Amino acid sequence: KLLAAIPTDSKPPRPGTAEPLIQVQNLCTWFSQGKGREPVRAVNDVSFDINRGEVLGLVGESGSGKSTIGRSILRLVPVTSGAVRFDGTDLTALEGRELKTMRRRMQMIFQDPFASLNPRMTVYDTLAEPLLLHGIETRKSVAQGVLKLMDDVGLARAFVRKYPHEFSGGQRQRIAIGRALATRPEFVVADEPVSALDVTIQAQILDLMQQLSREYGLTMLFVSHDLAVVRHLADRILVLYKGEVVEQGTGDELFERPRQAYTRQLLQSIPGRSLLS
Repeated sequence: KLLAAIPTDSKPPRPGTAEPLIQVQNLCTWFSQGKGREPVRAVNDVSFDINRGEVLGLVGESGSGKSTIGRSILRLVPVTSGAVRFDGTDLTALEGRELKTMRRRMQMIFQDPFASLNPRMTVYDTLAEPLLLHGIETRKSVAQGVLKLMDDVGLARAFVRKYPHEFSGGQRQRIAIGRALATRPEFVVADEPVSALDVTIQAQILDLMQQLSREYGLTMLFVSHDLAVVRHLADRILVLYKGEVVEQGTGDELFERPRQAYTRQLLQSIPGRSLLS
């Protein structure tokens, strides 16, 4: 089982600093339902910071707004109000070239690697595209850049000319992680990156993400419905309910001394909860 594969005390201290890289202030993201109908308040007045080098976990049930927060930070969905500051710059005020420049420094890992990868592009093409688009490698050096990314995410170099349908789910997620890392980002949103995988592969991908977050010096927002998974990776955890933060703390604090009934409900939904007590 995943719980057996992931020791709860396996997360070493991270070398992060107390300086925020991400500052979310009074963020609201509402979606219109049409004329005369109340909007869906997917995210409602949410504020938090993510320090440099920190992994912040965002946990909640389906529909709680957690994925919308990640997409709002990256400006993948329109923000209704509030501010999202990246290294002091308010992303909600940027458009066009300025936003594109900032996006090189921010990337996303999606839940379903098969849906997020172009089926007509080989591994080489998938990883080479961002390296060339952002001027990180030249035509002469791009092959070595691709091979390094494959090494970093644990993919055999012999797979370089294969297509997404030729890989397992775990291998496809490794490709997606490599693509996200190609731009040398400072900040990554990982949106349910292991939920589509079986439990043994989940543990492997979580270990890989933990290793790479340290090697690349990443700041990360890790989104999941599973507190046990988030506890393994995150330095702090926010619990989201109906678009609002209802509790926060370290994994140990939330597991051992949950204050909110909703947090206790999330804990009780974990298979084998008694193993974590």
